[in-house]
Amino acid sequence: MQRSGYGQSPPLHHPVPQHVSTVPQLRSPPPPTSQPQSGYDGSPYQQQGRAPSGNMFGQYGNFMNDPAAQLASQFGQTAFKQGQEYLEQNVNRFVSVSALKHYFNVTNSYVINKLFLVLFPWRHKPWARKQTVGPGGQEGWYLPPRDDINSPDMYIPVMSLVTYIFLQTLIAGLRGQFKPELFGYVATTALVVVVVEILGLKLGCYLLSISHESQLLDLVAYSGYKFVGVIVTISIAEIVNGGKGTGGVIGWTVFGYTFFANALFLMRSLKYVLLPENNNNAQGPMQTMPTEGRAKRSQRLQFLFFYAYIVQLFFMWILSRP
Repeated sequence: MQRSGYGQSPPLHHPVPQHVSTVPQLRSPPPPTSQPQSGYDGSPYQQQGRAPSGNMFGQYGNFMNDPAAQLASQFGQTAFKQGQEYLEQNVNRFVSVSALKHYFNVTNSYVINKLFLVLFPWRHKPWARKQTVGPGGQEGWYLPPRDDINSPDMYIPVMSLVTYIFLQTLIAGLRGQFKPELFGYVATTALVVVVVEILGLKLGCYLLSISHESQLLDLVAYSGYKFVGVIVTISIAEIVNGGKGTGGVIGWTVFGYTFFANALFLMRSLKYVLLPENNNNAQGPMQTMPTEGRAKRSQRLQFLFFYAYIVQLFFMWILSRP
């Protein structure tokens, strides 16, 4: 006999919500107000241990405000100014700094045209330098190189000298003969050539009574143009001869061309220095002593020919050797 309904659990009833509730949406925090807040960078969370934003260097930010630092800075500026003045005073005893700046007043177009003139001087005209009025109203002042292609400069000679030193050491390295002492040897040889050449020119100018205020700097500039032809000779001969140096037909042909081009360039350019005309009215830097007739001019012309051809041939041969 079964028991009806005994042991059965009543049916489950799930609660039904009577009021619908909505979940609030999350939003970003409001932007910072205009009131100043130290250390607040706009983030909703404050970082701990952060340095104030007004001093980005921390405890070293006020270094320049230290009296000892200010005193050291003033002492350094004073020492630098005094050293600069001392250097200018001692350098001006031998070379005028303002006159030296004149020879470095060049442009890119001038450098390109000047290099072309040194290597191809055959059809260039005119060779006379351009003149202008001096700062005091005097006539006879020469224009800077950037305004006159016939004006000598020192930018090309200096850069040619440096290029020559590196080129010779580079070729020695390609041949497996590089040594650190080679830099000093090549630089010493080049500088000795320039110094001996300048001393010989000054001696000749003294014996021939040739005076010119800017003569020394002009001679230094013109003595450095030979390095352009030497560099071209060494480069072409090294490429064509396959590392055998400037020997052979090609090497001597290139050397002969660059030598004659440099000689003609010097003959045309140095006429105003070594063959000055009688100009008693000139008051600028081109003021010269009066000539002493055709005999003196003939001697100067022979000296110019000897320098442009014989001296340059000997020095360019020394510099072109491997």
